Amino acid sequence: MLLCAVLGLGCLGAAPRAAAEGRATSEILIRDPFVLVHEGKYYMYGTGLAWPGYGCVVSEDLETWSDSYRVFVPGDDFDGEGDYWAPECHYYNGSFYLFATYRSRETGFRGTAVFVASDPLGPFELLSDGHVTPKTRDCIDGTLYIDKKGAPWIVYVGEWTSDPNGLGTMCAAPLSEDLSEMTGEPITLFGGNETKWALGQITDGPFLYRTRSGRLVMLWSNYSTSGYCVGLAYSTDGEIDGEWKQFRDTLYEKKSGREYDGGHGMIFNDLDGNLLMSIHAPNTSTEDVFESAMFVPVTDIGFKLVAGDLGFASKLAEIFAPLLIVMSKAIEAIRAAF
Repeated sequence: MLLCAVLGLGCLGAAPRAAAEGRATSEILIRDPFVLVHEGKYYMYGTGLAWPGYGCVVSEDLETWSDSYRVFVPGDDFDGEGDYWAPECHYYNGSFYLFATYRSRETGFRGTAVFVASDPLGPFELLSDGHVTPKTRDCIDGTLYIDKKGAPWIVYVGEWTSDPNGLGTMCAAPLSEDLSEMTGEPITLFGGNETKWALGQITDGPFLYRTRSGRLVMLWSNYSTSGYCVGLAYSTDGEIDGEWKQFRDTLYEKKSGREYDGGHGMIFNDLDGNLLMSIHAPNTSTEDVFESAMFVPVTDIGFKLVAGDLGFASKLAEIFAPLLIVMSKAIEAIRAAF
């Protein structure tokens, strides 16, 4: 208990407590922030909140946060030996599931595993047999997606570190109903070199979102000329295993008055129903600022997401969403031709 107090970490098995009046969002060092909204509170998971293992902080207003809870503490028999990255918590079929990356002591590769708990603060227990993703290469940043038929999928990064040409890919595979294992072979959705705005070939931080018109889009991160950023891809038939194409412009990058670069985005609704994107920004710490969570207003205009609150324009977009989708497909076809 003394060690937990010194480190400012909640202890494994400790009873949940209210968010402490203390740390502002900008004061919490975190990468890959993932926000779960549950029973009137915000639970934020991310890289750097606990080590070894995974952590979470709690808030009632997205401004002031509790100390870190250690939601999973690896035991001596756990296969992980580092790279405890990008934990995200999903509420599914009455339980809480943590999808999180770690490096395996046995294989030497990074992969995504699935953990389960009855409470968002854990303690979480390993559900999958080690990595649920392929164990013969680096597979990071796994996220849960539920398709139109209610079937679960894992979408994850085939990391560039395991490719002879340094190309990162975005991959998906169906999961068993209890999320403990893959039930089919992984498929490649797209590569990090398939968009004109990207400088590199990486594919970070997938997150799936279905727009108000039914279009399935994916947030993901790479680098542009302004630094780390969030791009947006879409499935042409609205299915996870369909053909994926890239929007011409990024969803978020350092431009138009934005002070920092940032990425590894996910989407959630706050307690007032506002649509927000959580990212870490900046991507690299300096003497003056370190990586922390940033909550960016986002507008669902039917055929895509746009950073910013468009107000009345978003209502018009909802009305004209079907026409906008047809127009966007025509514009993309014209641009592809040139």
